[in-house]
Amino acid sequence: MNWITLIIAGLFEVVWAISMKFSHGFTKLDWTVVTIVGMIISFLLLAHATKSLPIGIAYPVWTGIGAVGTVIAGIILFGDKLSMMTWAFVILLLISIVGIKLTS
Repeated sequence: MNWITLIIAGLFEVVWAISMKFSHGFTKLDWTVVTIVGMIISFLLLAHATKSLPIGIAYPVWTGIGAVGTVIAGIILFGDKLSMMTWAFVILLLISIVGIKLTS
């Protein structure tokens, strides 16, 4: 169950990162509120997951989910372009996240 909580926490990291972009430097109140709420939920879920998962496992998985999710969301929502080399590193990051889960 704590792995599910950790995954949801990572997804909320994507929510706040993307909503921060939409807030235009915290100048749009609605998106600023979404950013702050997303941050709070993400941190609370991470804190809950670390009650039973080691921080050395939980934190990199949380940040990795947020990083990969934000890259994908940036491509879909903002038309971000990635070089082949960048794609290779994103794939390595995803493999690393799965590897950490499988070996812990």
